Amino acid sequence: MDWISGIQQAINYTEEHLCEETDYDAIARQAASSSFHFQRVFSMICGFTLGDYIRMRRLSLAAEALQHGNDKIIDIALKYGYESPESFTRAFTRFHGITPSQAKHGETIRSFSRLSVKLILDGGNFMDYRIEKKDAFKIVCKKKHVNKPQGDTATADISSFWGEMSKDGSVERLTKYADFSKLHGILGICFTSDMANLGFPYGIGAVYNGVPLDDDEFEIVEIPAYTFATFPCKGKMPDAFKETFKRICTEFFPQSATYEYGNGVEIEVYPSADVSNPDYYCEIMIAVNEKK
Repeated sequence: MDWISGIQQAINYTEEHLCEETDYDAIARQAASSSFHFQRVFSMICGFTLGDYIRMRRLSLAAEALQHGNDKIIDIALKYGYESPESFTRAFTRFHGITPSQAKHGETIRSFSRLSVKLILDGGNFMDYRIEKKDAFKIVCKKKHVNKPQGDTATADISSFWGEMSKDGSVERLTKYADFSKLHGILGICFTSDMANLGFPYGIGAVYNGVPLDDDEFEIVEIPAYTFATFPCKGKMPDAFKETFKRICTEFFPQSATYEYGNGVEIEVYPSADVSNPDYYCEIMIAVNEKK
């Protein structure tokens, strides 16, 4: 299945089940993708999260039902996933700028249309990468649970985690256990194989050098053998990272005839802390599988 057809099938499935509890795994399966990867790509392509799309579509359809039907507000609220009239009214008012009662009496409402994927001829851009097969190796890291799988919340959680690690001296203490000869820098590790609907674990660490661990803030994690697609990322962080990752999701994976997302681990390699430098260089490593 090509990526464009997969996304459209996922959107169609989402629309058919708007009035049911959201099953992110089931939606992603329509695109033959993991929940984590699908939601990140969806957010990159559309500019809003899958959760936001579902919320806005429900509120748009709820307003139409209020103006063109005879159902009570409480019934429409329950139909579109709200547990009480109060929570529905708050969400409805934020979205439409009027209350459900005002909408029922003909006030102006907002419409949020259904997504349709269209093929636009684009490309002709260069994108550097290398494919590396790596044996299993160990990292030493500190983990944090990131609350959402995509969007600004996850970005904010990760950025604050880096700030905390730098401020409390954790990054400096980490170097005692680090082997910089294999991956040349401090690592940001996204454990996508452990992804759940509500979030995923993110680690800050380094390749483990074997020194006995006597700091209970850190843990040792084995990274299985993977094939990695490694992409250079150049420019001031985090903007350069976001742009590179967007291109990986929207150009590399959809157009690659050989590799697909591996749903294993993503590793960011930061060789220095000078991330505000406009010439900063780091690398993004993503586990991939060969297409069958």
